[in-house]
Amino acid sequence: MSVTQAPPLSFDNTAVAFASKSDADLRKMYALFAAMNNNALVKTGGGLMKTALKWQLPGTKFLIKNSIFEQFCGGETIQECLPVIQELGRYNIGTILDYSVEGEGNDKSYDATTTEILATLDLAHRSRHIPFSVFKVTGVADAAILEKVQAGTALSPTEQASLERSKKRINAICARAHQYGVRVFVDAEESWFQETIDQLATEMMARYNRESAIVWNTYQLYRHDRLEALQEDHAAAERGSYYLGVKLVRGAYMEKEARVAAHQGRPNPINPTKQATDDLYNEALRYCVQHIDRISICAGTHNEASSLLLTELMQEHGVAPNDPRVWFAQLYGMSDNLSYNLANAGYNTAKYVPYGPVEAVMPYLLRRADENTAIAGQSSREFLLIQREIARRKSRG
Repeated sequence: MSVTQAPPLSFDNTAVAFASKSDADLRKMYALFAAMNNNALVKTGGGLMKTALKWQLPGTKFLIKNSIFEQFCGGETIQECLPVIQELGRYNIGTILDYSVEGEGNDKSYDATTTEILATLDLAHRSRHIPFSVFKVTGVADAAILEKVQAGTALSPTEQASLERSKKRINAICARAHQYGVRVFVDAEESWFQETIDQLATEMMARYNRESAIVWNTYQLYRHDRLEALQEDHAAAERGSYYLGVKLVRGAYMEKEARVAAHQGRPNPINPTKQATDDLYNEALRYCVQHIDRISICAGTHNEASSLLLTELMQEHGVAPNDPRVWFAQLYGMSDNLSYNLANAGYNTAKYVPYGPVEAVMPYLLRRADENTAIAGQSSREFLLIQREIARRKSRG
């Protein structure tokens, strides 16, 4: 087995990581991440923000929009996101517009979300800075019906009709993506209806991924069975002669998964330790690169070790940094040291850029604040990198 050297890449290069930020931007980020380092403040502040918005207290929306919203979201509308798209594009970073409004559970909201996703595809078709669109199946379908399908419970005629309408929405999105040649991610969700989502995604891939990976499914590697699922999907793609689009993430519903599993008296699908998740994630990276002839991969991760590993695997297997089958992605407002340094080194890199009305994306923003507080060292990591860049600029006079 040949020994390879990692490409010249450092995630500690703050000059590259924050090249797009002014001194004032850095000071603002410093204050925000300092606040998110305080667990009690995050818990209390989140509740206060929700209450203030509910009561429509004067100045609340302005305060939120110019602080946490500005850090983690592109805008309230697609139009408001355009400057962010252009700014990221200046540094060769793509934008993945993520409509982060949670559905209201009726056909009107599902149709509205479908229209919005189609609008992101229309813009992606016109912009070289938008390599992917993305949608959650529960944004266009009833989660309760998806759960019933997975459980093998018979649907009523009304439920069956609702499911068929949802399938038409999903097909409309994937057909538009195929028409434009724009890749689209199907986001992963909760395990008790993920199999239904997987089946829908597989149907779309078999239909639209004949020439290249247009539809990409998402695998949450904090679940101990996801590498096996990925391998089975790869085998199905081989048999069906279509390409498999794979987005690898660690996962987003850990506490909820454990709680529901305990309530239902079934085994927890989540890995017992973070190390087990890290190992499984890295094994999935290896598997995908080993089968790059059939699999296209996006590493959706803020983990530096996994990101570096993927660059090493690409070098080992002779995959060029700009090979269109391999992408890296991080959330907007987080891990700029990964995104900007990867893009600067020539790797295909994109940011998930959530957008939507301030009130509607509050659940997303509060999850980001919780995540930054809960993930060991995440806020501290961001905070320290910002500190280092401020100090570097001061030392240069």
